[in-house]
Amino acid sequence: MSDFYMVITNFFSEGGFFIYPIGLVLAVGLAIAFERWAFLTRERIRNIKAFESFLPLLRTTDMDKMQLYTRESQAPVTRIIACGLDMMTVSKQRADIENAMNEGMLETMPRLEERTSYLAVLANIATLLGLLGTIIGLIGAFTAVAQADPAQKSELLSSSISVAMNTTAFGLIAAIPLLILHSVLQSKTAKIVRSIEMSAVKFLNIMTMHRLIEAGITRYIEKETGVERTEVKEIGDELPAT
Repeated sequence: MSDFYMVITNFFSEGGFFIYPIGLVLAVGLAIAFERWAFLTRERIRNIKAFESFLPLLRTTDMDKMQLYTRESQAPVTRIIACGLDMMTVSKQRADIENAMNEGMLETMPRLEERTSYLAVLANIATLLGLLGTIIGLIGAFTAVAQADPAQKSELLSSSISVAMNTTAFGLIAAIPLLILHSVLQSKTAKIVRSIEMSAVKFLNIMTMHRLIEAGITRYIEKETGVERTEVKEIGDELPAT
């Protein structure tokens, strides 16, 4: 254990100035990753619980109770459904309700995705800082060797290159886990989004089955004597139950 501690201590003491900004980048990245992981885990659990509680109300088709529940709940899935319920007071067309829910999804997505992209940026910064530290270290090494006594040149060059390589190594040590965490958090976010979309589709299908919304409209355009005519046909009653 003491040998490992000595190796780490020597690594940082010999790494030069750029070790410290790379370490700061790594610390900031890990803090963001931990905060995002905790947030996404909480949102996933809250979405599951909220929709499970909402599902019995949905099957009763009690609009007042559904609207009351969605106003009280702060889960993303219920806020998106609330957009659909609000639209139902204006239009019964499924396409209009879907558009309203898609708008709610666009409002929810930034909260799920925010700061995750910073991890990829920080990983690139760590790598570039490592390379910059290496280049500056090598420049300093060759400058010192040029002015040193011939008997000391080999020793100075060896130690200086070792310091420069430490900077590159630490840059990669910081960048690799940040990139992995970025990928993991993106996957976790995508799973939450898919679960919200699936819940929204279930909401639409159940409401369609109970004929509280119409399945859609068909439009066709005919040209007669150079004039376009649009005719709308409601088909909600023709669809089979889903």
